[in-house]
Amino acid sequence: MNGREAAVAELERRIGHVFADRALLERALTHSSVGDGARKVSHNERLEFLGDRVLGLVAAERLVELDPGSPEGVLSQRLSALVNGKACARVARRIGLPDALRLSASATKVGGRDSDTVLGDACEALMAALYLEGGLELARAFFLDAWEAEFADPTPVRNKDPKTQLQEWAQARRLPIPKYDTVSRSGPDHAPIFTVEVTIEGFETESGQGRSRQEAEKAAALTMLNKREGQA
Repeated sequence: MNGREAAVAELERRIGHVFADRALLERALTHSSVGDGARKVSHNERLEFLGDRVLGLVAAERLVELDPGSPEGVLSQRLSALVNGKACARVARRIGLPDALRLSASATKVGGRDSDTVLGDACEALMAALYLEGGLELARAFFLDAWEAEFADPTPVRNKDPKTQLQEWAQARRLPIPKYDTVSRSGPDHAPIFTVEVTIEGFETESGQGRSRQEAEKAAALTMLNKREGQA
């Protein structure tokens, strides 16, 4: 058994499942750089697309189960923190995914094996492979075990500024990022008052004021968040 074969075996041990479909597992672990374009390689990009959706479902399901009283806005922010690329990369490292990956020599040389993007995508591809091999029950079992640390030590929402919270809220719904526009500036030069409007596609525009554009943007974002949570 060579080094990578040992790493794949260790990965399967950590996730608690030995794949019957070895080609499916190999595809999930193969980065698109393999072959460097010289030949057609079955890589993990399509699996990553599916895995992202499966991950969102099982994560949302668990959040609702654990916290049935939270409004939609809070749940959406927590969901974003659980399924974003950095969270998936942390999970990938915990289960030993880096050593099991197939990357080109050039991608490895530039640090691809430790890239949050590469690892996060591979983790989602692995989620899809588990789903295709054993259905939602197997994917859910993997999620509950592998994401346990993410639930145990979530990023506190209260420590994030309103603009970050609002962007995560929008991303959780696959909406465009919020757009901020300065609509007025009043008062003397030494003590100006800025008014800023924030817009998210499909929602009513909200506004906020502050002594700087940044303060006004945060105020507008907070108003938007409060309105959305109040409607949840």
